[in-house]
Amino acid sequence: MTAQLNARGDVAVVVPAAGAGVRLGPGAPKALRLLDGEPLLVHAVRRTAAAPSVRMIVVAAPPADVEAVHALLSPVAPVVVVAGGAERQDSVAAALAVVPDDIDIVLVHDAARCLAPADLFERVAAAVRAGADAVIPALPVVDTIKEVATDGRVLGTVDRSVLRAVQTPQGFRAPVLRAAHAAAADLHTDDAGAVEKLGRPVICVPGSDFALKVTRPLDLALATHLLTLET
Repeated sequence: MTAQLNARGDVAVVVPAAGAGVRLGPGAPKALRLLDGEPLLVHAVRRTAAAPSVRMIVVAAPPADVEAVHALLSPVAPVVVVAGGAERQDSVAAALAVVPDDIDIVLVHDAARCLAPADLFERVAAAVRAGADAVIPALPVVDTIKEVATDGRVLGTVDRSVLRAVQTPQGFRAPVLRAAHAAAADLHTDDAGAVEKLGRPVICVPGSDFALKVTRPLDLALATHLLTLET
């Protein structure tokens, strides 16, 4: 059954999904790898569409797979599919270009974080709606972190109390995200980082253990287990 998006919502979600995902090993583009029999992208879009504030979902797919990705996702939710670029920020920019100006909030979400729950989208969007320029979901770092020299020598122990592991969806006031992309002079893998370079504040909200990033085969195994815990 196809989900229905909220025609009165104030949120567009941009999903860059054109990456190869080489760390997962050879095979299909990363977003099209299977998790429990369905592509990561299908899982991601299904959960995105469940967020009540979302009016529009734009997926940036591998250029050769635009039609196939649209056919794949149409039974899941109404989506717009555009051709992605060589780099992640190119894909985000291509998707952002089709978001109407009357949508105030844009969330950028990695398909690899395919189990991020709908309430995480709402939490991020609510913080932007409350006045933040940029919002990132984040979790405290639980491992001890060492600063290490190139020769392997430990230079010191980093205070992990001030560190956070950042997730997606990341949320932005639409004009701020557009300005950050227009001003970007070098590659970035994190849209919040581009906003930081504008001198705009970025705030954190609590992340979700379900928003893990599927990067390695071990992550696929963990995500498969997490599927069994969803209610």
